[in-house]
Amino acid sequence: MRFARIGEPGAEVPAVSADGKTWLDLRPLAQDVTGELVAASAGLDLAELPGLPVGPGTRFGPPLGRIGKIVCIGLNYRDHAAETGAEPPPEPVVFMKAPDTVVGPDDEVLVPRGSTKTDYEVELAVVIGRTARYLDSPAAAAGHIAGYAISNDVSEREFQIERGGQWDKGKNCETFNPFGPWIATADEVGDPQALGLRLSVNGESRQDGSTKNMIFDVAHVVWYLSQFMTLYPGDVINTGTPAGVAMGKPDPKPYLRPGDVVELEIDGLGRQRQTFGAA
Repeated sequence: MRFARIGEPGAEVPAVSADGKTWLDLRPLAQDVTGELVAASAGLDLAELPGLPVGPGTRFGPPLGRIGKIVCIGLNYRDHAAETGAEPPPEPVVFMKAPDTVVGPDDEVLVPRGSTKTDYEVELAVVIGRTARYLDSPAAAAGHIAGYAISNDVSEREFQIERGGQWDKGKNCETFNPFGPWIATADEVGDPQALGLRLSVNGESRQDGSTKNMIFDVAHVVWYLSQFMTLYPGDVINTGTPAGVAMGKPDPKPYLRPGDVVELEIDGLGRQRQTFGAA
């Protein structure tokens, strides 16, 4: 099952689809898409829900209505660590993004003022559906995952790496987390370590990887994070990006500029397309 929020910014309608083609209005059952709702999808009766018109030009907003926190994992693909010259980390590298960075999957993304190193990162996003604290093992993580979606973990590398302090300055610029178009439930996705991820810029392929190359798999990441923070329904985890980011390319590195078009996809989770503009 897939959950989305369809409509203009601030007026999105919660929607559900059993087949990925026909979208139904969820409002008779729920006022918004939440982590708890996605986790309880098996108990939803869709028989009487009205349809929603979806066609060319229909906007999909961020598919989760109330995002708690966004926890991100850095350097989590072997090939990405190699391209940046970093050793694979012995434990997950953790940083945060603010929920107000989130925009829809096809919304405009803004290159920050003074930026010369805005970068792209296609990532598998995990949506938490049940509170997780001090999980006993990675095997326990599956019972706390509601579903999966696409995130573009947009980053400004100078702000992130060259301006001192932690990574947060390069990760929390306005519009720096396109999310969606939908959340696919965990049972629909099946094995999260068998998904292809792809990203192109202006039609040129830049990233083409697989979640099988994660250093720390999804279950390990959820278990690990639960040892340091409580994960609540509606929290999102961005699980890292494969090789091909601009930072890892030879000089002159192809960082993003206003007017660039970025397209990304993950198997079974749809596509995103963003035009970058100037802040």
